Amino acid sequence: MSATPATAPNGTPNPEPAPPPGWTDAAARARLHIVTGKGGTGKTTVAAALALSLASNGRRVLLIEVEERQGIAQLFDLPPLPYEERKVAVAPGGGEVRALAIDVEAALMEYFAMFYNLGFAGRTLKRLGAVEFATTLAPGLRDVLLTGKAKECVGRLGPNGKPVYDAVVVDAPPTGRVVTFLNVTVAMADLARKGPIRNQADGVVTLLHSADTMVHLVTLLQEMPVVEMMETIAELRDADLPVGSLIINAATGAHLNGTALEPAARGTLDLEELAADLAGAGITVTDALVDGLAAEATEHAIKVLAEAESESVVRGAGLPVLTLPFLADGADLGGVYELTEALTAQGVR
Repeated sequence: MSATPATAPNGTPNPEPAPPPGWTDAAARARLHIVTGKGGTGKTTVAAALALSLASNGRRVLLIEVEERQGIAQLFDLPPLPYEERKVAVAPGGGEVRALAIDVEAALMEYFAMFYNLGFAGRTLKRLGAVEFATTLAPGLRDVLLTGKAKECVGRLGPNGKPVYDAVVVDAPPTGRVVTFLNVTVAMADLARKGPIRNQADGVVTLLHSADTMVHLVTLLQEMPVVEMMETIAELRDADLPVGSLIINAATGAHLNGTALEPAARGTLDLEELAADLAGAGITVTDALVDGLAAEATEHAIKVLAEAESESVVRGAGLPVLTLPFLADGADLGGVYELTEALTAQGVR
């Protein structure tokens, strides 16, 4: 396919191609949503908001935690979650979000029971410390268990023959480890030539590399998270894993008009004009007030311009981009619902 010419036949410039929507039809059709991001970018909060948005209008969504941090319980102000699926929130329009905090040891016991009929024997192995020994000896086994459980939840059918969950959202490991986490089952499939382990591994590989899965990356508009996100996009593509939306979290937004940003960043705002504007608003003007506001404006403008530069890199990836606001009151339950509204307004459902 040829590139769009810069000018039309009549010599007028062609309009820039429209950026892709933040939430594509492919993302809407996917049933497994993997959420990752550099540590500190708020990926757990974003994963929870995504689950709520996907659960709107009567849908049922499962939110899975794999790092054993109990981050979901803290976010929804709940006691630590056991290894079972529990309802944690009601979504706008009457849907519901259930949560599952995967315990690796319990997942291995479940795996023994499902594929090897080792219910009692599995519990004996646990008492003998064999579970810890196995996961230490083969670190990749832990990730196989986690991705395998996610796959089981996606494929589980109810009595009516329909999927129990309309979507499954996984709060995945950070970007530095997510490709290894998602791709470890490929290596396990190569090691196990036949039997239940091979069949399970093949099923997970098929799901993770299919159109039913999307990997979404969360970033802040800061240099290091953006660089790590771009590197992870390349790694995901090299592994043939489907990249979904790039989610900009905690975007500041400019509180100065465009003409004031550059002078404010340089520290050259017209202080007399600022004082006159304050007086016109009925505010008692002092030198300390004007100087303080000018210093805050400089700090704000520098941050906004730096974020704009980072945002241009993110959008330059040519992938769908969703933008979430900075939460002034922190990432509490109210903030999760605020982010849910922002995602829904951008087409996530």
